[in-house]
Amino acid sequence: MPYQPDRIDFKILSELQASGRLTIVELARRISLTKTPCSERVRQLEKAGVIRGYHAELDPVILGAAHIAFVQIVLRSTTAKDLQRFNTAVKAIPEVLSCHMVAGNFDYLLKVHTRDINHYRDVLGNRISVLPGVLQTHSFVVMESVKDETSLPIPGL
Repeated sequence: MPYQPDRIDFKILSELQASGRLTIVELARRISLTKTPCSERVRQLEKAGVIRGYHAELDPVILGAAHIAFVQIVLRSTTAKDLQRFNTAVKAIPEVLSCHMVAGNFDYLLKVHTRDINHYRDVLGNRISVLPGVLQTHSFVVMESVKDETSLPIPGL
């Protein structure tokens, strides 16, 4: 049976999403627990896979990856073997930050970060368009990011 987080777990998750570098002592203080039970709960959440990792939030402008495009991908075939070949290959493109198989008029939606439009054109033409099984691509260049959250909403908070 999957792990069922409770109200205290949700508080822990909320605090860690806001600041993944909190010490156990500070986290325990914020959620009104002592250090040992707080630490045990964090370990349980990690072991259950609820917490998959801790990451630094990076500034794409400073790092030269501020150009964002979404790419719709249509495949020639969607057999299990063809999907697996595409899935494996797309993971090797570092500029592709996310890849989602979708239901609808196309098969995948990619989020791509590049330096600028010329870099994007290179990635699209030489890396994405030649992925296994790609029949067609449609690009949508982002003009402004109004909201781009990396945190999940926490139930009950």
